[in-house]
Amino acid sequence: MSQVASERGAEWRDWLDQNASRLLAYARARCASPEEAEDLLQEALIKLWSYQEERGFRPPDLPLAFSVMRFLGLDHHRRKGRRERRDHKIIEFQKGQDHWLDPAVEDEEEAALLRDQVESLPDKLREVLILKLWGGLTFAEIGELLSISHNTAASRYRYALEQLQKELKHLKRL
Repeated sequence: MSQVASERGAEWRDWLDQNASRLLAYARARCASPEEAEDLLQEALIKLWSYQEERGFRPPDLPLAFSVMRFLGLDHHRRKGRRERRDHKIIEFQKGQDHWLDPAVEDEEEAALLRDQVESLPDKLREVLILKLWGGLTFAEIGELLSISHNTAASRYRYALEQLQKELKHLKRL
């Protein structure tokens, strides 16, 4: 390891020794659990490290560190809220809809309508929906199979369910 890299490492260790407890306390105030706070701190340190390239990887100013943690915390809460709302929608949609997988009701009108709506989905959405529900694959496995990210697979699944929910709202009232 070069002398400069060794010096930078020592500077970061000293900076962390001085500021880690303050940063973690701030993260704990912004997060629901100690684990989330530790994740937020780690994510902030990684982001701060990448910001410091133009400064020769010297430790950041403390206000910048707090600012980065604040914005990462806001992003985390925004994503968490979206995920919870999306999951709630999916759960609500799936309540009482399990009968469509039962072969005994294949000939019923609702099953036929559902089958038609699944078939009318765009190919990308239908493919992920089928792999998830009938194939039992995880989003990571679907992503690998289709050469897309697992987040894209999850989004396509969610969009497919939302489209089906919109088209089949009238069946929920029956």
